[in-house]
Amino acid sequence: MNLPNKLTILRMILIVPFVICMLVPGLGNVGMYASVVLFIIASLTDLLDGKIARKYNLVTNFGKFMDPLADKLLVASALICLTAQGRLAAWISIIIISREFIISGFRLVASDNGIVIAASYWGKFKTTFQMIMIVMLILNYDNEMYQICAVIVTYIALILTLVSLADYIVKNKDVLKEQK
Repeated sequence: MNLPNKLTILRMILIVPFVICMLVPGLGNVGMYASVVLFIIASLTDLLDGKIARKYNLVTNFGKFMDPLADKLLVASALICLTAQGRLAAWISIIIISREFIISGFRLVASDNGIVIAASYWGKFKTTFQMIMIVMLILNYDNEMYQICAVIVTYIALILTLVSLADYIVKNKDVLKEQK
């Protein structure tokens, strides 16, 4: 197994301690900071595995399938934990997670037709803002300016989620037409 695939597996493994640190009552600041560190490490593995795989020609079918799945599991886990803690409205989590299912469906249909749908810049901006949003919402500092910034970043992430969804659909609408 190559390094990018090991990083993808590490990202999936890190979800368990991340969720535990987020949801176990009584951990206080230790749980909060541990969950932020785990989330950031897991997010960095996402950045690294793709760069390494492309740079050293280590792209595998396992990586093509599991890397996006690991990303979706990490983000969905964080959103669900934040919603459970009352730090993120359920409707925002539902929109973000729904977008991921829709894009995964598009990619699956495209793959069946021999078409690869690459990540777009909108999708990359969306991911960046979602990661920043999640970290800010986990930290949840009791400061009015911080809270305002967290709300702004959340709505930017939400808007980018919808824009990237629309971008994927418009650019790849022919994928659905090719169905028999």
